[in-house]
Parts: sequence; C-alpha cells; structure tokens
Amino acid sequence: MSLLAQNMIQVIDTAFLGRVGEVELGASALAGVLYIALFTLGFGFSMGSQILIGRRNGEGNYNQIGEIVIQGSIFLLIPALLLIPLLRYGAGAWLPSLFESADVAGAVTEYLEWRVFGLVFAFVNVMFRAFYIGIARTKVLTVNAVVMGLVNVVFDYGLIFGNLGMPEMGIAGAAIASVIAEFSSTLFFIVHTRKTVDLEKYGFTKIRFQWHVVKKVLDISIFMMVQYLFSIGTWMLFFVFIENYMGERSLAVTNIVRSFYTIFTIPSNAIGSTTGTMVSNTIGAGRSNEVAGLIKRLSMISVGVMLAVIAVVLVFPRAMIHVYTDDPSLIQDTVLPLYVLISSLPIYSLGTVLFNAVSGSGNTRTALKFEIFTLLFYVSYMWFIIIHLRASVAAAWTTEHVYWSFLSLLSFFYLRSGKWKDRKI
Repeated sequence: MSLLAQNMIQVIDTAFLGRVGEVELGASALAGVLYIALFTLGFGFSMGSQILIGRRNGEGNYNQIGEIVIQGSIFLLIPALLLIPLLRYGAGAWLPSLFESADVAGAVTEYLEWRVFGLVFAFVNVMFRAFYIGIARTKVLTVNAVVMGLVNVVFDYGLIFGNLGMPEMGIAGAAIASVIAEFSSTLFFIVHTRKTVDLEKYGFTKIRFQWHVVKKVLDISIFMMVQYLFSIGTWMLFFVFIENYMGERSLAVTNIVRSFYTIFTIPSNAIGSTTGTMVSNTIGAGRSNEVAGLIKRLSMISVGVMLAVIAVVLVFPRAMIHVYTDDPSLIQDTVLPLYVLISSLPIYSLGTVLFNAVSGSGNTRTALKFEIFTLLFYVSYMWFIIIHLRASVAAAWTTEHVYWSFLSLLSFFYLRSGKWKDRKI
C-alpha cells in the first residue's frame, strides 16, 4: 500500500503532463529516470541498512538499530548536498548532447533544475523506510505515502496548470510539487517517530557522526549502491535509445508503458523488499533451515498476484491508457507495447523475490556480480533490437524478458547451492 501511494505520484505526474503535450510527457520519463539514477545511491545504502536492521531485529539487539538510521541519514546528506549544484548548474551543459530533440532536452533540464532539491529529503526518507521495514512495522509507510501523495496532487494541480492561485509552470511545476511532497514525507516521519517509537529501546539517543557504524553499513550496501546505479543507468540508456532512434512519439508511448510498469509491479516489488527483510530476520533468529520454504511461499504469492494483474489489463487495456492521454492514435500505438510488458510480469514477479533473497542473506557482493552479468546481456540485446534492427517499441520492451530471465536463473541456482548460509554480518 505504501508503494502504491508513492508511485501514484508518478502516475499523476504523467497523467497531468500528458495533457500538456507529448514533449513534456516523454521528457518527464527521461528526467524521472535520471533523478532515480541519483536517488539509487541513497536507496542502495538504505537497502543495505535495512538488511542490517533486519538482522539486528532478529537477534534482539534493538539498541543498535537507531544508530544505523541516524548515521545513515547524516552520511547520505553529504552526497545529496554535493549533487544539487552539480546537476542544477551542470545539466544545461551536458544534457542536450544526450538527446536528439532540442525540445526534449530543454524540458528535461527544466525539470531536473528543480527536482534535484528533493534528494535531501528523499535520502532521509529511505532511511526511515529501512527502519520501519527492518523492524516489521510497515503500516506507518502507508500513512506516510498517502500524505505524500495528497500533497503532490494538490501542488501538481496548482503548479502545472496555474490553479489554486499558484503560477503556471508546466513541467517545472511537476518537479517542484514532487520536492514539496518529499519534504512533507520527511516531516511526517520525524514527528511520527518521536511520538510513537521507544527512542531509548532502539538507540535513537545519540545524534552524532560515528564512522564505524557507517562503515559497517557500507560493507553491505556499497555493492547494492553500485548494483542499483548500474541497473538504473542501463534503464536510462533504454529511454535514450528510444528517443534517439525512434522519436518523440515512441518516447511518449514508452513513458506511458513505463508508468504502467511502475504500478503493475508494485505488489511483487513490495513482496521482494519484504523477502530481503524476512530472510535477514530468519537467519538472524538462527532458523536458516526455514529460508528455502519462506522463499518458495513468497514466490508463489508474487506470481499469483501478477497473474491477477495481467487478467485485469487484458480486459480494460484502452480504458487504462486513456488515463494518460485523450489522443486516439497515441492510445492505439500504446496497446501492443502494453501487452508485451504484461507478458514479462510473471518472470519479474519470480525474479524480484529470488534476487532480494540473495541480497537479504547479506551476500550483496554476489548480487552485484549477478546484476553486472545480466546487464551485459540486457544492453547487448537492447542494442540489437533498437539500434541494429530498428524494431518497434513493442519489440523493444522484450528487453524486460531477457533481464529478468537471466537474473532469476542466476539467483535460483545460487540459493539452491546453499553457499549463502555462511555469510556473517
């Protein structure tokens, strides 16, 4: 539910900007992926923190959890503050060279100049998210995400179109609305934690920088940070290839499909994230023999949910696309790529559980190796389909089948080998 509310922000942004124009619709996808590429540095660190928090929670060492959250938040402020001037004042110099369309490049730059301020709040938010997932108190994430989503909707409506007495700012307004929403999320987490969490029990009493704590988290998370950066970097390459070799219409179609992808994979994404925490908690509690059965049950749930999602899409494809655009030709062009996307969902649902189980065991170096190996095939296939064959947008989306098939197989055979049982964190 938390992920659903958070990702509704992207859906609403896309729906609003689809009414502004195809350039803004396509540019928001490129700008969003660029922002996420930077965001993954903090997210990867928080995922390592989440694994460590889960292990300490399973061991009963609760007083060590708060210092992980505090030290992580302080540490992540450093890259956040460094990235703001780098992207805000450097984007105009190098971004246009990435894109074929000057209009798209201008819209992407305009969005990122404002959106980058959100990194400060986003990096703090991921540490709170790691804390609440790690201690298995996830209901608060739903409330937080609803607050964040509602704030974003109000300011999107006001700043994109000039409603509610706000200035009309177009795509820049969408960026500012997202930053305000992330700030509201941080404020909520701080207030809620102070009022409802036993700060002394969880070790939130010492607010000072402690490098040894950060180093322990980095020992696990550095590989996840690199892994996510590589993954999102190649995802960004996918959109750049589409824009350069297929044009603005294909980029707009791809953004609509990407938005559906974000929403459809929320259940499996949530189950995958939960898998990492449950595996870590189970190992920490000394019950490694139960991990295999746990992964099997979570995999079955994940695949079952995705099959239900596919059934719904097959019944209402055009009605769902209409949420993003009123253009009949754009709707028609999006139908086939959408069908290709949903055919990859069962593989995704299984792969995300297996891969998160590898990371949850603490073997993040192994997970990084699997990611790099898979991305080599992914990028090669992407180049072959989009650049060499100049195939359709629908064919381009078969890259997801390749990516998740490789990642699933590598994770499955590793987990089956039992080599993960000896990892101590």
